[in-house]
Amino acid sequence: MKNDFQRFDMKKAPVPTKLYLQPLEWLLSFPATIRHRTIIRKYRTDGLKPPYLLLCNHNAFMDFKVATKAVFPHRANYVVAIDGFIGREQLLRDIGCICKRKFTNDITLIRQLKRVIKNGNIAVLYPEARYSLCGTTAVLPASLGKLCKLLGVPVVVLICHGHHINSPFWNLHERGVAPTEAEFSVLFRSVYKELHADRETGC
Repeated sequence: MKNDFQRFDMKKAPVPTKLYLQPLEWLLSFPATIRHRTIIRKYRTDGLKPPYLLLCNHNAFMDFKVATKAVFPHRANYVVAIDGFIGREQLLRDIGCICKRKFTNDITLIRQLKRVIKNGNIAVLYPEARYSLCGTTAVLPASLGKLCKLLGVPVVVLICHGHHINSPFWNLHERGVAPTEAEFSVLFRSVYKELHADRETGC
């Protein structure tokens, strides 16, 4: 079989959402959160600003819309499964997405996330790497903690509730569930950097 298709460039540097696309992203996200009367409760977020790592649970596509509202007015780079890039690669790259092959260790992704942080943006990761079928959580790899430590920035968690009922993975039709809820909270701030600063100053 002739191998004449173009492969994805996994090493292509991520870019912030194009400025002309950012209003469109808000336009597609905010009406959905209004329609579902989404309540986002924020905890320990005083003074929080990019760059930081945002970890989210994953129940439905609605999660992305709530994340967009939660980080408003800042831009974010989302890690997206590579099959989502098929047929719309340029669009996803222009809105800041980073492609990732499922269920593989990917050192290139680590470099991409470090680049996002260096650019002063928000790196959004769905560490469960799948939609939940019934709203339950999945086991997270121990390497996730190593990633948080490596990036050396605040780690924020967004936990959404109700999306698996509104639009479950096994039947994507929306059911108009309202209100839906989410918690947006700082898990910890730049502990790694703070520890090193203490050592350097002898504290």
